[in-house]
Amino acid sequence: MKIRNRKNKVSASGLSLGAMLLLAVMGLYSCTSGESEGTGAEAYAQDQPASTEAAAPETAAVADEGKGVGPVTTVEVGADIDAALAGTGKGLFEAKCSACHQLTDQKVVGPGLAGVTERRKPEWVMNMILNPEEMTKQDPTAKKLLAEHLTQMTNQNVNEQDARAILEYFRQNDKAI
Repeated sequence: MKIRNRKNKVSASGLSLGAMLLLAVMGLYSCTSGESEGTGAEAYAQDQPASTEAAAPETAAVADEGKGVGPVTTVEVGADIDAALAGTGKGLFEAKCSACHQLTDQKVVGPGLAGVTERRKPEWVMNMILNPEEMTKQDPTAKKLLAEHLTQMTNQNVNEQDARAILEYFRQNDKAI
């Protein structure tokens, strides 16, 4: 009852003034408190890693030998095209790749693949087929392609043997050009 009487005595303008004073004090307190947390650039610097060298080993571990990033480190390709393997690769390409790639210079979603076996090492082509996400994160050439085409290549869950067949189909296409 006492409290109620006291509130009734306070005018509406008094409440507004009191509320504004309370907000000002809270705002001032929030701006000046937390000295140990730092402010502005200090707070940003505290949230960052101690040095950029901590992130460097992951990037530095990827040596650019033109083979890309993935399970394929060596590929034996003959001077002649294995027609049976290329035929298998053609079927796989049409089922899994042709929605985004053409065997010409024409870009669809991804780049045209004419001459890909002349521009890239066989290991790089197979690693791009098998491991597109890691390639676009770590391989300089794949990063550049992603920046140019703005679309992450979809992992089609192709196994290594099928990737080799697709590579042979690309080789056959490039020899025919």
